Amino acid sequence: MKHILIVEDDAENNQMLREYLESHGYTCTQAFSGSEGKLLFSMESFDLVLLDLMLPGIAGEELVSIFARKTPVIVLSAKSELDSKVNVLSAGADDYICKPFDLPELLVRIQVQLRRRTRDAGGREEALPEGRIYQYREWILNPDTLEMQACGRQIILTKHEFLILELLIRNPKRVFSKQMIYEYVWGEDYVADDKTINVHISNIRAKLKESGTDSYLQTVWGMGFKLC
Repeated sequence: MKHILIVEDDAENNQMLREYLESHGYTCTQAFSGSEGKLLFSMESFDLVLLDLMLPGIAGEELVSIFARKTPVIVLSAKSELDSKVNVLSAGADDYICKPFDLPELLVRIQVQLRRRTRDAGGREEALPEGRIYQYREWILNPDTLEMQACGRQIILTKHEFLILELLIRNPKRVFSKQMIYEYVWGEDYVADDKTINVHISNIRAKLKESGTDSYLQTVWGMGFKLC
C-alpha cells in the first residue's frame, strides 16, 4: 500500500485529502506545518508528498528540494503565477496543481507519479539495472543515488536536473527538443512553457561552471539541446 505525506495547514482540506485518498487504497500521514512535515519526512518512508506552499513554520518552497531528493512531490498551491510554478518545478517538484482542483484529477496525477519509472528516449518505461553508472567525458552519473561528479567534484542536482542529464548522456549524439526532454523527465505530455526547460538547463550549467564542464551542454538553436 502506497504511503502519502500530506503537508497542508488548512485542517479541513488536509482531512478531505486524507479521506479521499484512503478511500482509494492509500495510506496517509498528515502534517499541518512545514516544520512538522520535515520532521515526519525524516522519520518515515513515503512514496509521494502532497505539499502546500504557504505553510507556517517552514515555507513549502524550502521543503521542495528536501523532499524531492527521495520521493515524488506534487505541489498544491493557490499561487497560479508562472514564475511560482517555474521556480517550484526547478527546485525539483514533479507536478504543480493550482487550487481549487478536482480530486479525481489529483488522483490521476498521483497515479502517474507513482507508476512512472525512468523512461528511455522513445518513451518506453524501463527499470534501470541496479548499480549502473553512466560516464561521459569528465561526468559520472549514478542513477541509483542520483549523484553526479564532474572532474571529481560532487554536483548537487535536483531530480529533474539529473534526469535531463541522464537522457542526454544515454544518447550523446542526439538532439533533444524541449518537448522530448519534458516528456522524458516529467513522464507526461508537454504542457509547460518553454521557460521551464530553459531554467533547468541554465541551473545545470551554473552548477557545472566551477568544474569547467558546463560547455558540454550545447544549445542547438531552433531544435533543442545535445552534448558536445
